[in-house]
Amino acid sequence: MCGIVGAIAKKNIISILIEGLKRLEYRGYDSAGIAILDQNSALQRIRSIGKVQELEQRLNEAEIAGHIGIAHTRWATHGMPAERNAHPHMSGEKVAIVHNGIIENHAELRADLTAKGYQFSSETDTEVIAHLLADLLIQEQDLFAVVQAAIKQLKGAYALAVICPCCPQRMVVVRSGSPLVIGLGEDGAHYIASDVVALLSVTQQFIFLEEGEMADIKGDQLSLFRADGTPFKGQVKTVKIKNNKVDKAPYAHFMLKEIYEQPSVIAETLEGRIHKGKLLDDSFGHQTKTLFDQTKQVQIIACGTSYNAGMVARYWFEEAGIPCQVEVASEYRYRRKTIPQNCLLLTISQSGETADTLAALNDPTSHQYIGSLCICNVPESSLVRDSDVVIMTRAGIEIGVASTKAFTTQLVALRLVALALAKRFGLGEAAEKVIVDELSALPRQVEVALTMADSIAKMAQKFKNYQHALFLGRGAFYPIAMEGALKLKEISYIHAEAYPAGELKHGPLALVDENMPVVCALPNDHLLEKVLSNLQEVRARGGELFLFSDHDVRINLDHFQNLTLSDICPHTAPIVYSIPLQLLSYYVALVKGTDIDQPRNLAKSVTVE
Repeated sequence: MCGIVGAIAKKNIISILIEGLKRLEYRGYDSAGIAILDQNSALQRIRSIGKVQELEQRLNEAEIAGHIGIAHTRWATHGMPAERNAHPHMSGEKVAIVHNGIIENHAELRADLTAKGYQFSSETDTEVIAHLLADLLIQEQDLFAVVQAAIKQLKGAYALAVICPCCPQRMVVVRSGSPLVIGLGEDGAHYIASDVVALLSVTQQFIFLEEGEMADIKGDQLSLFRADGTPFKGQVKTVKIKNNKVDKAPYAHFMLKEIYEQPSVIAETLEGRIHKGKLLDDSFGHQTKTLFDQTKQVQIIACGTSYNAGMVARYWFEEAGIPCQVEVASEYRYRRKTIPQNCLLLTISQSGETADTLAALNDPTSHQYIGSLCICNVPESSLVRDSDVVIMTRAGIEIGVASTKAFTTQLVALRLVALALAKRFGLGEAAEKVIVDELSALPRQVEVALTMADSIAKMAQKFKNYQHALFLGRGAFYPIAMEGALKLKEISYIHAEAYPAGELKHGPLALVDENMPVVCALPNDHLLEKVLSNLQEVRARGGELFLFSDHDVRINLDHFQNLTLSDICPHTAPIVYSIPLQLLSYYVALVKGTDIDQPRNLAKSVTVE
């Protein structure tokens, strides 16, 4: 959940490191730091609390320079946000490291190193690695050999980059459980990062390290080694991401930009996959088609927003007669599992680096599934590489921590998968055409939903003094309510919870009074009258209602706020109704003055357990 950047070049690399950190700030942002080897091969380190601009100011004042360095932006796991806990960590002047992940045996390593006389200045698990390397350097001056020896003592997940004065033109990196890429620059320059986004200003040529792999970078020379120590030649991939796509202009926040990008990215996700009322099975690839032919049921595994997308998809699968289970990855990976026959393992992740989802995919029991399919937004990610087949969402880079366009494109991809399997379970051509036509209309319907923004901004003003909120929904709109509550709590810090509307009287109704707003989507479906009855229960207790309804819905209630949506198609309605809930959370956060793109305590890519 932190960000790593490093560089070796024939020019001053400070500006490259800072630019990389800024691009990774969405991954972690409670502190940041840089360590370089200066012209005298001495380690220089500067760290700061807060965002990267604070570090940049300190660097400008210090006027340091170097041709080799490492940098890091942190999201706290061990130790509170404080300069002493910020990366890079050093052991005296001997070695500097940056680290993503968690070292599970850090306590015993700390005890051993303390007994040897090493003094710890932080509460982090990372500092033990720095002192361990320094201790090994006493007997061995070859940095690569030292890192090899050190990682044999580490238990947990890590991506590491190491520099030291004893090898002034050398950087050693290793990946185990946390992502790491190597960028190939001009004039023999080499870069490393935890995400390609960090390096797009200097290169689009990358080598993606796999589990256990190491790199030994000596100036303009790069040597790669597998987990068993054997050398190999890495495959260079060109990442075709436009550098300017990470800018938010002209929008005030990345989140708002990404909300408004949804019509276009939904259209891109659909492109080449539907045509003239038909789903194009060939667009998924031959291997995916073969897997679908064998599938009799589906197990979905995901976390957070992706889990909510999976919960919506469960209704789509089961409407077609396809048994489907959805589980939070962090729970799935630790329970004893009984895997049914002919079951497809379907994982969902925006980043493709979500630690719990990856662990679930690589669980020893996963071979009992007929195969694994991932729905992901990052083609170079670990989840994509580890899955049998892949359906990309084509949402583009998503910077805002609170996911928006990734969520809706995940729903589109899941709708396509559900349709592909439904055809194998007997769905006729006429029914297929109805769903495909609705998908074709979806980008335009999302555009119409976005025109509600000004009205939603006015609605949001009423949330300014609320501390709590309830979201209600039934059927596929219950997980949409879950997603709405998640968005509100993520960026406005209002305590928000979602319930199936029918569960209101089984406990949550005790919370309802004039200080408890209740938000609900009201599609014109077979559950409408039941939801309206539930809302009557809210009004009877004085609860304020904030509703988003189909324009044909007639609401016989008092004291409620309502905005209507028109021309909503039943098979894609959950996707459209998610748009006003995203806008509501955005404008409530705007009113409350919170950090919308980088909410406290959260990070975009959850690469730790």
